[in-house]
Amino acid sequence: MPTIAMVAVALDFIFGEPRRYHPLVGFGWLAAKLEAWFNPANNQPKSKQRWVGTLALTLLLSPFVILAYWLCHFKSTSIIANIALLYFAIGHKSLHDHARAVKNALYQHNEALAKTAASYMVSRDSAAIKPIPATVESVLENGNDGVFGALFWFFIAGGTGALLFRLANTMDAMWGYKSPRFFYFGWAAARFDDVLDYIPARLTALTYAMLGKTKLALNCWKTQAPLWDSPNAGPVMSSGAGALGVKLGGAARYHNEWHERPTLGAGFAPVLDDIERALTLVRHGVMLWLVLFLAIVGIYYA
Repeated sequence: MPTIAMVAVALDFIFGEPRRYHPLVGFGWLAAKLEAWFNPANNQPKSKQRWVGTLALTLLLSPFVILAYWLCHFKSTSIIANIALLYFAIGHKSLHDHARAVKNALYQHNEALAKTAASYMVSRDSAAIKPIPATVESVLENGNDGVFGALFWFFIAGGTGALLFRLANTMDAMWGYKSPRFFYFGWAAARFDDVLDYIPARLTALTYAMLGKTKLALNCWKTQAPLWDSPNAGPVMSSGAGALGVKLGGAARYHNEWHERPTLGAGFAPVLDDIERALTLVRHGVMLWLVLFLAIVGIYYA
């Protein structure tokens, strides 16, 4: 399994995500159709939609997870299935590509292009985005959501676990809003993602702390994470900001409304080179996890 993980990570970093016919596009289309059927406008908002949303989430995820489990445990397809599913689940190369698009636009002094590129990484109004801090925040958070979470669940349950985490994270991104439309219906998707991500988020935060300014990162995690509205993003982003020695958070505009967010980290606002420093933190973390996975398995079977 450690070898399979290394192969999948290498394939992702060489080829990245498919630019056409990405499986998540089809999955997203199916999720949208299912949501429109189970969550019609005349049923919003009603508390019973929590149970309807739970049923919809179960119906949507179960066939894919069952098929993945079968492929991963069938002798003739096990190795290929595990490699393919982890390759599908992680977005390590994609994270680098999106972040460097912002960095390259700023190197060319094209702030409008940088804002547009940053808007692909964060769900904020592009006109009000500060590209550098938004990109650093996204790299830290998506390092967990798009990389470490999938690796953790692969270590626990193989390709099936990695797939389940990626699909659950996608459903949280689609349904896990506190808007009138999704307040009840998306409750199960949001809570399921929180549960799956609870341990990976804290291991990610610990990884950031170990590979950066450890004492500062741990202190920021302890004091700032409880103030953040997300139970998992708080530890990850506060520890990551502390590890880099930069200050994140603050005001951000979502859907034409300004939100004042707690401060994360310490020091000064990030500068352009901090985008690459954040990517390096994630990249070194991935290498550390793979080495530890190999060592743990080696010790277990020694």
